[in-house]
Amino acid sequence: MSARSLCGLLLALLLALPAHAQDAEGAELAAIRSAFEYGQYAEVLERAVARIDRGRLEEATLVELHKLAGLAAFNLGRREEATRHLRALLRLDPDFGLDPFVVPPPAIAFFEEQRRDLSAELAIIRQEKRLRVERERAEAAQRERERVQAEERRRRVEELARQVTVRTVERRSFLVNFVPFGAGQFQQGRNSLGVIFAATEGVFAVSSILAFFAYDNLYDEFTLTVEDVQSPTGSAAVTARYIPTDKAAQRDAWRLVKYGSAAGFYAMYALGVADALYHHQDEVVRTGIETLPDPAPPSGLRIHPLQGGAGAAYSLRF
Repeated sequence: MSARSLCGLLLALLLALPAHAQDAEGAELAAIRSAFEYGQYAEVLERAVARIDRGRLEEATLVELHKLAGLAAFNLGRREEATRHLRALLRLDPDFGLDPFVVPPPAIAFFEEQRRDLSAELAIIRQEKRLRVERERAEAAQRERERVQAEERRRRVEELARQVTVRTVERRSFLVNFVPFGAGQFQQGRNSLGVIFAATEGVFAVSSILAFFAYDNLYDEFTLTVEDVQSPTGSAAVTARYIPTDKAAQRDAWRLVKYGSAAGFYAMYALGVADALYHHQDEVVRTGIETLPDPAPPSGLRIHPLQGGAGAAYSLRF
């Protein structure tokens, strides 16, 4: 067996000892309670007193043992011992009450008599218990706040430890500044202005193209036959294209749109190029802070405490 496995086994055994002791204590209390139910009051009194004298008991267990010892002593007619145990019970829990369906009325009356005799002392104990509960509640709240603050500080420290400074160098092409439709502005990250140039130049370009085709559709064609001495037939056919005079107004309008749109396109293009050249930078350096991801849990065997024992986990990292 390796040293690591031996240490793990010893740790598991040490963690299991408190749980074993707690189970033994519960079994002993159950045995005393069973003896009381069978009327073995002398044995109950003896075992309960012996267990109380050994100490190291939880308050609930101590209250139960004093109750069983007190009632057993009362049933045995040993009023002095019954008084001592029942008063000890009341000093632990001033508001404790006996179950009238289980305990006979004489024992309940005797118990309530002890409560009346200790009324002044029990009032003080109740006040002290309330103050202690309030103090414990305040201390628990304070501990929780401190735990949350410590956890927050730890988280921030871990986050700061994982943060790295990232330096990004962006190289920009000089030729992109001469591309139309706001390409230079988009390269520089000025997207709003790039959209304006792209939309405006696009409208002018589309208008010029549409005007070109509309102007071309105004032409009519006709064929003339002319004399040609070099032709074997002595004549030749000539095709001519012209815009009729009745379409002169349309011709002038489409010509204006065609050349005006072209002029507007080139004007916006020149303006976009000049703006891109003015704001051009060969390199743009950006510095930012990034947080690295959480580290993966380590591989191997881990032993951790659980209520009533210990647990083990084995993890692998891929």
